[in-house]
Amino acid sequence: MIFICRDEKGARERTDPGQGSRMGRENVVSSLTMEMRRGTIVLLVLCCLDEPSYGYNLVESLAKKGIAVEANTLYPLLRRLASQGLLENRWDTSTAKPRKYYVITEEGRQVRKALREQWKAMSEAMQEVI
Repeated sequence: MIFICRDEKGARERTDPGQGSRMGRENVVSSLTMEMRRGTIVLLVLCCLDEPSYGYNLVESLAKKGIAVEANTLYPLLRRLASQGLLENRWDTSTAKPRKYYVITEEGRQVRKALREQWKAMSEAMQEVI
């Protein structure tokens, strides 16, 4: 079976879902992996900010633990979590390079606790399935 789709420029593209190409499968896996990671990064960030840290330091810290996070993903997330009251932030201008430090709030700790409980339950259920 052949499907005809239009790309963002309106051009026609023929695809055969029954003949999934290797490149197509890699793209699907990559996309699904990114989606899965997006769902875990909030908990990761909340777990890493008991002590004040700035964004780039957090990127490096996570990378050392095998969790690659792009800065263009992390910074908007930090701002969103701060606007939700889960993080506090402050500027340190005492050095030549000003840095914005983030730290978890009490509300953030409560949310983190609830997310950890959800993570544990989901992990246990997933282990039963996979």
